[in-house]
Amino acid sequence: MPEHSQDRVETLRVRRAPKISVFLIAGAALGVFVAMILTFAFDGTSQVSPNTGVEYAQTQVFGFLALICAPIGIAIGALVALLLDRRSRRHTREVSVDHASVQVDPPSSDDAAR
Repeated sequence: MPEHSQDRVETLRVRRAPKISVFLIAGAALGVFVAMILTFAFDGTSQVSPNTGVEYAQTQVFGFLALICAPIGIAIGALVALLLDRRSRRHTREVSVDHASVQVDPPSSDDAAR
């Protein structure tokens, strides 16, 4: 089978960029961890709420704090990821890449008859 190949050398920029999703998940986990610490550090569940007269359970307090702390943690994680991404742009390097493409011609009708 006849083959046609093309070789060309290209110059590309390479940089190591952080995965933003990892930082967002880590920020959310950190926010939930901070909510857990705040829930158990300050025992405010034994007091009745002055506005509604309701006494909240410790799991409810944790849920409220997690709803507040998780988005803050996500925002902090995103900010750190963006700062590291901006820093990684300064450390780009150029590399030469040998790009080869090979095309195989389909067999002709004469080859199929054999």
